[in-house]
Amino acid sequence: MAENEKKVVIDLQNIRRDFIVGEETVRALRGVSFKIYEGEFVTIMGKSGSGKSTLLNTLGCLDTPTSGEYYLDGVSVRKMSKNERAILRNRKIGFVFQSYNLLAKTTAVENVELPLMYNTKYNSKQRREAAVQALQMVGLGNRLEHKSNQMSGGQMQRVAIARALVNNPAVILADEATGNLDTRTSFEILVLFQKLWKDGKTIIFVTHNPDIAQYSQRNIFLADGKVREDTYNNNILSAEEGLAALPKNEED
Repeated sequence: MAENEKKVVIDLQNIRRDFIVGEETVRALRGVSFKIYEGEFVTIMGKSGSGKSTLLNTLGCLDTPTSGEYYLDGVSVRKMSKNERAILRNRKIGFVFQSYNLLAKTTAVENVELPLMYNTKYNSKQRREAAVQALQMVGLGNRLEHKSNQMSGGQMQRVAIARALVNNPAVILADEATGNLDTRTSFEILVLFQKLWKDGKTIIFVTHNPDIAQYSQRNIFLADGKVREDTYNNNILSAEEGLAALPKNEED
């Protein structure tokens, strides 16, 4: 399918974001423009101070640009009220964080149900069914009633990914999603992301780790608040093969 025939999920047009710090103006984003199409697996990389976190907050509808336009699944975000943005964020974006952000004394299935609590289309029975299905998709169908303190870091991140999937969002936005995990578990999570991508999910993976870029389809590199590179990966590595190649006693 030609690029112009694909559905545009993210459309940033000359996004600028300024912050006033004392008497100075910090220009965190300086005219960022790109489109992300349905079914793409994109990494966004950049060093500390590159504007990566500000861009993440913009993409996640947690912050609004100073100027420029942002369309999420065809909807203009910048002029929305805070409440309208919150509803859009809940329906259109599945977040996966480095620190999992699970409720500690709550079961896996209850954690995954959370985004649906604010969606009036679901009753309690439908919420549970959707949560169970999402947990089965990430290989945790046998951990439904486990709480966070009964799970490994990799299992908790799978719960977080299931929670991101449960609303069938337009895009999965992952922030350093393997940052707290050892090498083996990181590969297991990358295997899962590649599987979701092959199933047609749109994934944006924000990371400072350049190795992650080898497993995604497209790489956007930020520096000084601008897009410096936007390239497609012609040699996407298989996370499954990478996992299989690890020594059996790999712990790091």
